[in-house]
Amino acid sequence: MTSSLSASKSTPSVSKRFFGKLSGGEEVSLYTLVNKNGLQMQVMNYGATITSLLVPDKNGVFENVVLGFDSLDTYVAGTPFIGAIVGRYGNRIANGRFTLDGKEYSVAQNNNGQHLHGGLVGFDKVYWNIEEFKSHEGPAVKLSYFSKDGEEGYPGNLHIEVLYILSDENEVKVIYSGTTDKKTLVNLTQHAYFNLIGNTKRDILDHQLIIHADTFLPVEETMIPTGEFKPVDSTPFDFRKNTSIGSRIQERDEQLIRGKGYDHCWILSSKDALKLAATLTEPTSGRTMDVLTTEPGMQLYSGNFLDGSLMGWHGVTYQYRYGLCLETEHFPDSPNHPEFPTTELSPGEVYSTQTIYRFR
Repeated sequence: MTSSLSASKSTPSVSKRFFGKLSGGEEVSLYTLVNKNGLQMQVMNYGATITSLLVPDKNGVFENVVLGFDSLDTYVAGTPFIGAIVGRYGNRIANGRFTLDGKEYSVAQNNNGQHLHGGLVGFDKVYWNIEEFKSHEGPAVKLSYFSKDGEEGYPGNLHIEVLYILSDENEVKVIYSGTTDKKTLVNLTQHAYFNLIGNTKRDILDHQLIIHADTFLPVEETMIPTGEFKPVDSTPFDFRKNTSIGSRIQERDEQLIRGKGYDHCWILSSKDALKLAATLTEPTSGRTMDVLTTEPGMQLYSGNFLDGSLMGWHGVTYQYRYGLCLETEHFPDSPNHPEFPTTELSPGEVYSTQTIYRFR
């Protein structure tokens, strides 16, 4: 992968190459999308994963701003959901249990007794169909996956499509849609780890963040929400003004201690309309990323469990807090909190949501 390029106008394009084979014989393809401004994004159909994203800095130098790997084997061996679509249920479900129409369902307890990111073989670990998609906004690919009734314990045959568009306005658009033949749960999110310094030169603690939210969801020791909508005022969770990630992350705050840093959901507008959720800036490179979404929540995860055991692009080992996630989603454990926005999808309904990562 080219790690740095001079800024120049490009001809929008989508190219495809072989990336490897899974144990079942499925061939995994890597698609490279280039927009008219030279931004480049690579997507593979194992896990519907964004593997790299090249964006210019203030001097026009293009570098990679997401964590990723140049080998399919690394992804298959296991990563902490780096760059993938996670589901059926992104985030946690308490004790791996929920009830739909009076029937209790059990799903894998794969995270300290809780269900996390779809289970043992979630959407991040499956083979998706992928094809080039024609869009007037810029180069695009469409991925689709059919999740059978009972997969990972979830009811209903669920058909999901995810559209990635690298727009000529320097946006990564992620558009989700889905249908089911039986009432089920759906809560998908894109799990990219961002580091806007470029090529992951150091940790993300100097990144500055604005989150347009007055409240967040405090969690119990199991990282399941208590149900309280807590004001961010006078807490380390107040990002309403530009604040560096590292400025308060070491405070002796109960919630920071439980999360081992930031691993919490902020409450955005409940309306389905597209709205600005957050702005992330890296002062040295000058790169800025806006996050817009139709979702009611956004999880900030500060890379608290990265430990140097994985080597990614540019020969960099991904050390503690070398990447952060801004996961747009419905709230954790929504099925067990009737007061939260619902994550239920019924036959005849269409799951429809979108998130935009806009670079400027």
